[in-house]
Amino acid sequence: MKKRIYRNMLVLVLITVLITSFLITAVIFCEFYLRMQEEIRNEALFISTGYNLTGQRIFSELEGEENSSRITWIASDGMVLFDNMAEAKNMENHLDRPEIADALEYGFGEAVHYSETLGTQTFYRAVRLNDGTVLRVSTTTDSVFKSVLGIIPYIALITLPVMLLTMVIANLLTKKIIFPLNNLNLENPLSNNVYDELSPLLSRMAKQKDQIKSQFEKLKEKQEEFNAITGNIREGIIVLNNNGKILFINKSAAGIFNVNAQDMINRHIITLNRSMAFRKAVETAMGGHLFEDTFKIGENYFNLLVSPVKDDTAVKGVILFILDVTEKQSAEKMRREFTANVSHELKTPLTSILGYAELMKSGMARPEDIAGFSGRIYSEAKRLLYLIDDVIRISRLDEKNVNLPFEEIDLFELAAETAGRLEGPALKKRIKLSVTGEKAVISGVRQILEDMIYNLCDNAIKYNYESGTVDVSVKALPDSVVVTVADSGYGIPREHQNRVFERFYRIDKSHSRETGGTGLGLSIVKHGAEFHNARINLISEPEKGTTITITFKCSR
Repeated sequence: MKKRIYRNMLVLVLITVLITSFLITAVIFCEFYLRMQEEIRNEALFISTGYNLTGQRIFSELEGEENSSRITWIASDGMVLFDNMAEAKNMENHLDRPEIADALEYGFGEAVHYSETLGTQTFYRAVRLNDGTVLRVSTTTDSVFKSVLGIIPYIALITLPVMLLTMVIANLLTKKIIFPLNNLNLENPLSNNVYDELSPLLSRMAKQKDQIKSQFEKLKEKQEEFNAITGNIREGIIVLNNNGKILFINKSAAGIFNVNAQDMINRHIITLNRSMAFRKAVETAMGGHLFEDTFKIGENYFNLLVSPVKDDTAVKGVILFILDVTEKQSAEKMRREFTANVSHELKTPLTSILGYAELMKSGMARPEDIAGFSGRIYSEAKRLLYLIDDVIRISRLDEKNVNLPFEEIDLFELAAETAGRLEGPALKKRIKLSVTGEKAVISGVRQILEDMIYNLCDNAIKYNYESGTVDVSVKALPDSVVVTVADSGYGIPREHQNRVFERFYRIDKSHSRETGGTGLGLSIVKHGAEFHNARINLISEPEKGTTITITFKCSR
């Protein structure tokens, strides 16, 4: 802009100088032309008046006199009688000259003759004298074009210093004009105290700035909302352009693939995961079709749903939804195992019952064996009933379908009551069962808490040595209550410690059947703890015993 203003100012000054020079030249020429005409007319008047007074003697006086005008005396028939610049006898007849014809007819005549060859113009003034002859006075001067050409060198000499001065002034003026424009406060356009001509532009800029600011704030709010939503959901979300490059990846997706979200922007999706499922998913979506599959990363399973983003003609991008289905897969696996285990556990006592019943029905059993068979049928039926009750308890805890009220419960009192119910089995194995601690109240479901403590104590007795010990302690802490059941029994090998809380899991299946366990005791404890938002900790060493600790949040 600065160069354009500077250049335009120079061009304007140059054109102004040239036009002014030509106009002044034209004005001066016109003034000179008019004055020349006036002088010729006056000169013709003076000479004609002198001739009329003194006769042709005046021509003899003019002959030999230096004069810028040419004086010619012409007879009424056109013959030249006198000329101060040429021999009259050698001159042609002038009767056909327009100024002579007008003078003879009207008393005076004028004419201008141009010479393109010489670039001159001649003005003629003819006056009819009293005796009928004609006096003609003429003068020659340069034409206006020749006059203009003549002053061009002078114009050039004038233009050079004018242009130098103009360059200096134009530079200063340009800087002065541009300075306020270069220092406009675009943050607050209306605060600029500049040219009045810029006020409409600055007003529009201020209005547009407010609109842009408002739109930007709305976009920022939407972006923050989008980031808040996508950043906190568990599902992974990845957005690709039509070239397969990552435009957006949320925190969950970055966590799934163990990458930094910002580092993956504008990188190809294949750099994130090179599995065949991923490649096929992206290729299918780029073709405009939905795709769904499951893939595995480490020990975790993920469901991949890929959807194309397209208009009427082409695919503009791809959105990938990644859902962690590890728990679902694990739950499905556990359900299958649970079904198989329940079927197996139910089938064993039922087979035994059916076998003894069939012997009794067919009469093959001796009378003295019927009492033993009946006792075994009763024992297996009782074990079957315990198994069904345990399965129902776990199912209800799984589904949170416990229609029992929460109440304030003293765990120390509850532990003492529960341990009292197991004194018989403990005495049978000469196991010392003790309960120590203090009053500790929490909010919970009594039946579930009782089942938890009962199963822990029952297992501690069943899987203990003769003359062993089982210690139950209840401790009240400022923000929690800790229940601990420690025994001096067989202990649990390290490789089994992570699985003992699974349903029907047994370390020694033959020994478990001898003790009459269903394999669901510790699973009931685990589900009961989850129901009460409690934590379970297991410490065990083979041949030295097991300690299980349950930490409840305090209700106080």
